[in-house]
Amino acid sequence: MNVLVLNCGSSSIKYKLYNMDNEAVLAQGGVERIGLDEAFIKITLPNGEKKIIMHDMPDHKEGVNFVFKCLLDPEFGAIKDLKEIDAVGHRVVQGGDKFKESVIVDKSVEDGISSGLRIRQRIPQHNA
Repeated sequence: MNVLVLNCGSSSIKYKLYNMDNEAVLAQGGVERIGLDEAFIKITLPNGEKKIIMHDMPDHKEGVNFVFKCLLDPEFGAIKDLKEIDAVGHRVVQGGDKFKESVIVDKSVEDGISSGLRIRQRIPQHNA
């Protein structure tokens, strides 16, 4: 079972692709400077070598798409088809008191996160 784990920040995406059968890291890297000039992805190859690729990434959607493209790259990618990814995990900071453990995202989880966002938007930033 292959699991892609994402951690999206305000202008970055960090990722690792794990083979959970043997807990091996198949691929890892990070997109930096999303929405800014000189955006790039830094990939750590299985031999430990780092590869940096400059790429225009105006938003996180393009960043994730570029992560997929790199995972599929014939030269340095880890998989041949996105169907080889069985699950995706993502860190959510808006879980508040409701979501302290891993959960499968469904409608009730989406609603819980959305309600937490609405409450947080009303709190002055210096009190958050």
